[in-house]
Amino acid sequence: MATILMPLPNRDFDPSETGIPWRGLTGLGHRIVFATPDGVPGAADPRMVTGEGLGILAPVLKADRNGRAAYDAMLESPEFRAPLRYQAIAEASFDALLLPGGHAKGMRPYLESKLLQRIVSDFFARGRPVGAICHGVVLAARSIAASGKSVLDGRKTTALLRTQELLAWNLTRLYLRDYYRTYPTTVEDEVTAALARREDFQHGPLSLVRDTPDRPNGFSVIDGRYVSARWPGDAHGFSRAFAALL
Repeated sequence: MATILMPLPNRDFDPSETGIPWRGLTGLGHRIVFATPDGVPGAADPRMVTGEGLGILAPVLKADRNGRAAYDAMLESPEFRAPLRYQAIAEASFDALLLPGGHAKGMRPYLESKLLQRIVSDFFARGRPVGAICHGVVLAARSIAASGKSVLDGRKTTALLRTQELLAWNLTRLYLRDYYRTYPTTVEDEVTAALARREDFQHGPLSLVRDTPDRPNGFSVIDGRYVSARWPGDAHGFSRAFAALL
């Protein structure tokens, strides 16, 4: 069975994109090791857990019951309660890397961490399985290979779509302002700029319905030992695709 590194920020990661892969992979016998900047357990974006502040859109935008149940179980797990510090990652040995996403501003230290970017580059260079979902793909896109280009240059990938990001932003910006815009540039635009060809970005079928444990049909893209997905609604399919790489 594999030992999988899942780095997280201190706050604002997505509960579904962490909890669902954790539950699926540990259920298969794999081991997840979490890491945070200071070795203190992190916390998911509270809006995505409770829906508070999302108004009438809360049932659609927040984590569904599968995501919340997986996140709640993850919080109680011994591995989540004892994360590594980012600085200690190099001292441990891992078989694979999983990069979750999230869109609130607490994600920025994770997405901008030069240390994590070097670690991501090392996993790609060693040919070890890497999975990235939603904004996690931004961290991969920012990670530079020995060639001086992004590790995603020459690969096919997906990520949070521009249409998805701007729809959520437009629906909520009157009362949440830029909550759904982590950066002025959309995820799709930043990731596409890191690719060798624009057509290497895969959009997949547009869906507003989340996949489930019984219907794990979320869209994902596999390119060699790298798998990517777009949003929490793809999390079950993404987890299965990542498990297949292991």
